[in-house]
Amino acid sequence: MILRVLSRLSAGVVTLACVYAITFVMVVAIPGNPFQSGERKMSPEVEQALRARYHMDNNWAYFGEYLAGAIRLDFGPSYTYNDWTCNQIIASALPVSMLVGLLAILIAVMVGVPIGVLSAVRRDSWLDATTLALVMVGISMPTFVVGSALLTVFAVHLHWFPVGGWGTLAHLPLPAITLSLPFIAYIARLTRVGMLDALGSDFIRTAVAKGLSTRVVVWRHAFQVAFLPVLSYLGPATAQALTGSFAVEKVFGVPGLGQHFVNAALNRDAGLILGCVLVFAALLIVLNMLIDALYAWIDPRISGAV
Repeated sequence: MILRVLSRLSAGVVTLACVYAITFVMVVAIPGNPFQSGERKMSPEVEQALRARYHMDNNWAYFGEYLAGAIRLDFGPSYTYNDWTCNQIIASALPVSMLVGLLAILIAVMVGVPIGVLSAVRRDSWLDATTLALVMVGISMPTFVVGSALLTVFAVHLHWFPVGGWGTLAHLPLPAITLSLPFIAYIARLTRVGMLDALGSDFIRTAVAKGLSTRVVVWRHAFQVAFLPVLSYLGPATAQALTGSFAVEKVFGVPGLGQHFVNAALNRDAGLILGCVLVFAALLIVLNMLIDALYAWIDPRISGAV
């Protein structure tokens, strides 16, 4: 068991190193100049001095500096935000994105799972057809459209929530609900498919033949098997939600990591780009390991493969 955990951790470290190297190559290769972006214009002499200061005139020294910083978990100063380091930006923005993301995933599971189960139990009914239609809408509708609609209705017209910003609990529900809608759709669809497969299995027919109630058959027997595909999806979905959605954060004015990452990419802010990418990759690796452990706990038959 210990060797298996150490092997997974080693593979995670290697994966992070590969992600870091590939991201750095992309940062160097893409066109653009962090010192001449937007309204910031400077003389060639000043630009050359800055490039020499940050070792940007030598890609190997540039890579070595950021690699040493990444090992120390220090991504250096930000080119986009004056007087801020990349670590300070990530430390201030990541908790905001994580709070919205965790609530969004919680809403998605609490809404998507019952919808999927009911749709499978009442297959080919009006409820099933309505669920499938709502799932397609949830998957297809862009989050910035949904967010703008919710903001117009509940904040502008009904005045139930603030129009935008951050700082109180009243700012949290609308962005969390908007971010949760695509996840609700995918979870409902995965749950429905898994439940249909499980309800057609032999062990379910045996449970029904024993005279067990529908509630026990559905939730205690079928759902345990049907939830496994949903559990696999929750790993990358949670990592995606925790690192923030640029569209949702932009619509609601949430100071999360998604906005900073997009701004860093537009301004070629190398340290902030690398920091955001490594945070996302680390969350993805850690969450997938946790999902694998939950897999083994829910279904002991696959514990040897985890």
